Amino acid sequence: MKKLLYIVLFISSFQSVAQKTLDELLTQYNTRSVPYISAEGLRALQLNENILILDTREAQESQISTIEGAKCVGYTNFSIAKTSKDIEDKNQPIIVYCSLGIRSEEIGERLQKAGYTNVQNLYGGIFEWKNKGYPVLNATNKKTDSVHTYSKTWSKWLLRGIPVF
Repeated sequence: MKKLLYIVLFISSFQSVAQKTLDELLTQYNTRSVPYISAEGLRALQLNENILILDTREAQESQISTIEGAKCVGYTNFSIAKTSKDIEDKNQPIIVYCSLGIRSEEIGERLQKAGYTNVQNLYGGIFEWKNKGYPVLNATNKKTDSVHTYSKTWSKWLLRGIPVF
């Protein structure tokens, strides 16, 4: 019985990486409680409108690669109190992102719960952004092909760029 339990746990641990498509992965982990915005949609807004982009990955991830103009707010130590002080306008357009859009959905939900009305989650995160050919910057604000992929397992979703984990 114990052996069977270990086999089931072993197999289930690979289910998250055995997804066939990004959409299946995000459907497994997300509820779409925070509406998605595509990489193309964000790029259009980034070039034409006043939006706030929040990188919800950890600081060490953001140092390797970030979207231009993004502010790193972290995930593990994200503070809604600090963020609320920094973003007074509850109607401010806010785009949250992480590696693939899973952690950022949680931060987006916390922003919504705090009363922010215009929050969107970047579909596919920085991976999809880079996969579409849009630029990412390193800690010195220079374009880079390196993208922090959180882990080797998740790096399979980065199709363009150099994975760093």
